[in-house]
Amino acid sequence: MTTIDAPVIDRLSRLDRFLPVWIVLAMAGGLVLGRTIDGLDDALDSVKIGSVSLPIAIGLLVMMYPVLAKVRYDETSRVTGDRRLLAASLVMNWVFGPALMFALAWLLLPDLPEFRTGLIIVGLARCIAMVLIWNDLACGDREAAAVLVAINSVFQVFAFAALGWFYLQVLPDWLGLSTTSADFSVWAITASVLVFLGIPLLAGFLTRTIGEKAKGRQWYEGTFLPRLGPWALYGLLFTIVVLFALQGDAITSRPIDVVRIAVPLLVYFAITFTLGMSMGRWLGLGYARTATLAFTAAGNNFELAIAVAIGTFGVTSGQALAGVVGPLIEVPVLVGLVYVSLWARRFFPGQQAPSPGATHV
Repeated sequence: MTTIDAPVIDRLSRLDRFLPVWIVLAMAGGLVLGRTIDGLDDALDSVKIGSVSLPIAIGLLVMMYPVLAKVRYDETSRVTGDRRLLAASLVMNWVFGPALMFALAWLLLPDLPEFRTGLIIVGLARCIAMVLIWNDLACGDREAAAVLVAINSVFQVFAFAALGWFYLQVLPDWLGLSTTSADFSVWAITASVLVFLGIPLLAGFLTRTIGEKAKGRQWYEGTFLPRLGPWALYGLLFTIVVLFALQGDAITSRPIDVVRIAVPLLVYFAITFTLGMSMGRWLGLGYARTATLAFTAAGNNFELAIAVAIGTFGVTSGQALAGVVGPLIEVPVLVGLVYVSLWARRFFPGQQAPSPGATHV
């Protein structure tokens, strides 16, 4: 740790300073609850918004709202004008990401078709929720993250079903591999985007617009946001507890299967994040936008992937288990990559290497 970092660490809240510890405890607590309380998973999953459990939906909305309330929406035009960033994001998310997951699934799970299909579905579900948290912790560009997430959402509605058909049927047939038939509900995907991005995005935009108009930007960012900010991490921890409580039995009762599924996921996260950081630096995007590019490329929409797998193949299917293992691996790995990203910041001209949460307001 540099001397520049020490004062920053001293100013961090306990929640920020020990975030990895809280996340591990939330995961472990959720797994224990799911294993020890009979009927808890059914109770948590009994009420849904679309195809997602109501408690998870609440956690996601609480998690995303403070982050989107921090975005300076009057500055998003500078992001939409950055063609290098937009083009790189589209390529990473909708060409490279799905293709890489397809390749890893076939290379590392050739004998497990259900898990392989589940992983391919995970690769098609681009992140529109938790990526905002990881980007914020890594001191990425908030306005860029909001724009890229919005673009991913639009592509998700129109491209998910088509890409699913291509990667599960067309491409395997071209390569002489076995194919999988799957039907995807475009309405379910659209509803997921409208609820989990549309609601917090509108709330965040209205909060900033009304707050700045009433009290000014200095009050909004200096007084209001510091009070609102911690709720993003509260929502994250709550979501993790509920998610792992819902799937605790499936995860802990099949440890060998979890390991088999985890290996391609680990490789996927490492490759996509590294390539995203390298591409951003090569394009000269600067640290903040490079971090945003890397995290939006590496993250996946596990809520959508799980919902699609369960709705198409059943709650006890191998495809559903692959979707469930996704966040088990993604959450701790991307927390680790936040620290890797902040360490790598020193390699960008004129940048220092702060600690996670240093820019929280």
